[in-house]
Amino acid sequence: MTTMDCSATAPVVDRAAWKTLLELSAQEVFEMMLACRITPLTDAETPEITDYTAMVGLAGKLCGVLSVRCSHRAALLVTAKMLAIPLEEVEDGCWDALGELANMIAGNFKAKLSGVGSSCLLSVPTVITGADYQTHSLANGDAIRAAMEFETLPMWITLELHN
Repeated sequence: MTTMDCSATAPVVDRAAWKTLLELSAQEVFEMMLACRITPLTDAETPEITDYTAMVGLAGKLCGVLSVRCSHRAALLVTAKMLAIPLEEVEDGCWDALGELANMIAGNFKAKLSGVGSSCLLSVPTVITGADYQTHSLANGDAIRAAMEFETLPMWITLELHN
């Protein structure tokens, strides 16, 4: 069994550039998987409504957690678009679609970083549902947050990095 060393030559974080790459990764995944566009959220005062949080761990040259947080309505829309079914036909199962979405954004993002893609592994996605929770990452490094607008609804994509 191979272990991944998070301390071995981790890439230097350029927060502004990485935020742009995170937004671009999300945009590409939404266009490819959901056939729709998302854009950076312009209203910084939008309150975070997080009924769903999908998380994917990263280990290797890049260590941390990527999370996608959204409302129940946004989760239903993601699922409907991913499965190409009417919104009214979406049943409980949004966690699968959101987990896959987070996984694909994380994979797209790490592939954009020179020398990181093949030396960084992704965990199986974990999805939390419900509005009454808090997450506390043990990653004590940088956090890069992209607030995005999807079908007029806010979504938050965060990359918490371990030093």
